[in-house]
Amino acid sequence: MNVIRTTPPRPFDVTTVFPQLAPLARPATRLHPRPGSPSPYDSSVGGPLLWPAGQRWPYCDKWHEGPASPLLPVAQLYVRDVPLLRAPGRCDLLQVLWCPFEHPPEYKPTTASYWQTAADVTNLLTAPPQPSEVEYDGYVPEPCVLAPEQITEYPNYLDLSEELQQQLADWSTWRAAGVAVDDSYEIAPQEFYMDELSLAPGWKVGGWPPWGLTDPIPRFCVACGVAMSPLLTIPSNEWGADNKGWIPYEDQALAALDDARVSNPPGVQISGGNNLQLYGCPEFHPHTDLIQ
Repeated sequence: MNVIRTTPPRPFDVTTVFPQLAPLARPATRLHPRPGSPSPYDSSVGGPLLWPAGQRWPYCDKWHEGPASPLLPVAQLYVRDVPLLRAPGRCDLLQVLWCPFEHPPEYKPTTASYWQTAADVTNLLTAPPQPSEVEYDGYVPEPCVLAPEQITEYPNYLDLSEELQQQLADWSTWRAAGVAVDDSYEIAPQEFYMDELSLAPGWKVGGWPPWGLTDPIPRFCVACGVAMSPLLTIPSNEWGADNKGWIPYEDQALAALDDARVSNPPGVQISGGNNLQLYGCPEFHPHTDLIQ
């Protein structure tokens, strides 16, 4: 950890206008991946994993074109850096990998997650297998160090009750509250909520899931049937044209140059610019994922 990122405060506390949102607040950890040279002992995106030499390296189970393809590291998260993570037993390290190909029928990379106990990894695998080819560079994350930051999120507009959706879409409600909302949002004030007040863009742990490609889809563990919750959001950008208010103070000068390398340091592109949302089971059964 050698970088710091600070999200500007929201324009105002949305629960003062819509108190029904208060009990829906969720903690999230923005990871803020930025270019660096992480070691296996660091939390990272696209960096080397603290992988035991005696543990089999994972391969893609959907690969049907020749030899099985080894998975690539996507993220490594130590609980010490992201306390929001719930870990099983003595484990204190979450590792996420994927296949750098989009597989049908969902046309997304196959993902796998593993929990490790860092203190038990005394013999480190230093040269993990590499795939002989990848579909495109957007599935090969550039090594990045992290600057975890705790924030509070509110649900995606589509996750709200119909009554609350109607209130958020009523311009007169915002005006009556006397809050400063740009007049450009008058036609669709719910967009202001979406862009500036609810979900943070970028890589994050926890919080609320993004929606857009589909309506909200409840996720249940196939092993135990328990409702799953957002574990890790893997985005195609740290921010976009509609949510620049979330750009950390430390990045605002470079962001003004409109350089894609600033808004997407890992260089990841999910299925044409979407998000890959991983969901975790509270009983630590295998995760599920969904493109949004």
